[in-house]
Amino acid sequence: MSVHHQPREGASALSASLHSRHVSMIAIGGIIGAGLFVGSSTSIARVGPAVVVSYALAGLVVIMVMRMLSEMASQHPAAGSFTELVRIGLGERAGFVAGWLYWYFWVVVVAIEAIAAGGIINGWTGLPVWLVGTVFVAAMTGVNLLSARSYGEFEFWLSFIKVTAIIAFIAVTGLFAVGVTSPSGPTFGNLVSHGGFAPFGWGAALAGVTSVIFALCGAEIATVAAAEAKEPARVIAKITGSVALRIVLFYVLSIGLIVSVMPWSDVVPGHSPFAAAMNAMKIPHAADVMNAVVLVAVTSALNSGMYVTSRVLYVLADKGDAPRALVPLSRRAVPLRSTLVASGFAYVALACSVLSPEVVFSFLVNASGAIMIFVYMSVCIAQLAMRKRETAPAPIRMWLHPWGSLISFAAMGAVLVAMAFSPGARIELVSSLAVLALAYACSFIGRNRSGFPG
Repeated sequence: MSVHHQPREGASALSASLHSRHVSMIAIGGIIGAGLFVGSSTSIARVGPAVVVSYALAGLVVIMVMRMLSEMASQHPAAGSFTELVRIGLGERAGFVAGWLYWYFWVVVVAIEAIAAGGIINGWTGLPVWLVGTVFVAAMTGVNLLSARSYGEFEFWLSFIKVTAIIAFIAVTGLFAVGVTSPSGPTFGNLVSHGGFAPFGWGAALAGVTSVIFALCGAEIATVAAAEAKEPARVIAKITGSVALRIVLFYVLSIGLIVSVMPWSDVVPGHSPFAAAMNAMKIPHAADVMNAVVLVAVTSALNSGMYVTSRVLYVLADKGDAPRALVPLSRRAVPLRSTLVASGFAYVALACSVLSPEVVFSFLVNASGAIMIFVYMSVCIAQLAMRKRETAPAPIRMWLHPWGSLISFAAMGAVLVAMAFSPGARIELVSSLAVLALAYACSFIGRNRSGFPG
């Protein structure tokens, strides 16, 4: 596939082939993966039914961040990556650090989702996890190399399946919970009859925000994809806030219904609570159905991860923060080399998961633990800085300015403090701080306004 150089116009050099429906589903695809369908089991086991409050609070923070991004993106709709909004608000070095942290976060997610897909296929066929993961990464790389439109269309249908599955699950469990299909009547007693609504205390519910907020990261992909939409400003105004709200509702409603139709104490960490709830309702083949949905979910998240890492790296290269050799686009206006680099890192991570699962791969995963909190905190500061300098009101305004941004920043700071005092999360915080320090150090030696050599 041949490539040609584009003038330095940033993301405007990319195609404008995505529709609003594509961008909406792309955002959903990036956020609803194995973290909801399987990872939520750990949060339920640690917090109890009050985990619904944990998800609601974490969701509120994410919605506030998305509103900040909406305000900034409505002024700069063709930024190409939401981390470029940080650059506009806080300067070149902040853009460098935020861009590379965000790229790192998503290439690790790609590897994790590939391994999750490999685990599911392994359970069905016995094929090695690393082999299946490699095939999945290669397949999603191929989809992303075709065109932005082909990626968007593929992601639309994958996400459509996920959303349909979640809505169907909410409908079925809702009927059971209110007693319509339950043989014993309403089942909401499960919310308080097994140690109370907050069996580990409200402190545990607040601490639960620490883990669940990471599952809700990803809605910001909408601002990346909007740069390749036909009318970016209108798309951003339409979907950034609504998508975040929709996702939070999916999480809160589905998790709330799970702990309503079955005792929370029956949820086993590492096993899908969705399948457990379906078994509790005597729905046949629950495990197989959920495994199929989870496979679609992780494929979708992997696909979105490949897309966002390639676009972020392309924009970094265009701004002189990565080798200029990564700027050329294919004839289909796809950042070919940036996509292949993201794919290559995923292969390396997969190899590490086999050759060094306890050291290298564990570090890669742990070091992504707090990255999104750092990036989201920089968004809060950038929004405040940009608002202070504005000469005309933005089409979309942040709520409760400046307190909305300040409270969101403080809430995320509290999450980091909670991680520091949690034995299980402390290693993730320390590893993430090491990556942050490395990115900041590289901003002094790596940045070159004329572009990296390439």
